[in-house]
Amino acid sequence: MGTSLSHWQLDSRLQADTIRVVEDDFRIILLMNDCRWPWLIQVPKIADAEELHDLDGERVLQELERTTMLANQLKSITQCEKINIASIGNIVRQLHIHIIARNPGDANWPGPVWGHGQALPYPASQSAELVKQLKDRIIAPSLP
Repeated sequence: MGTSLSHWQLDSRLQADTIRVVEDDFRIILLMNDCRWPWLIQVPKIADAEELHDLDGERVLQELERTTMLANQLKSITQCEKINIASIGNIVRQLHIHIIARNPGDANWPGPVWGHGQALPYPASQSAELVKQLKDRIIAPSLP
């Protein structure tokens, strides 16, 4: 699977539904613009990748390491009870990994977040504060 950034482009649906948190040479981290759940999306910058198994073994391990780091940090920030991690891609084919903080009593607990009601966009101040926490406390300083 090629790693050329010259052909990599963020899927327009991900761009439309999210708030950019941080980006480096290897990935972009997005916050889903739905305040019902703190929900990160990690998008590896790998042209034409759709599935984790499209990647070579070393890159799969790197993505899993990065996902684990984000999951731990999101749990630390939100103090959630459960983290859901998924890479489904039935609608958005571009490889992306969802990392979602869940708690009993949240919207649709214990069911999945997909297809449940309408997204509730963050108020600007709330999303800005969460993005700041993510950037300052965890993501920018610890990107592998």
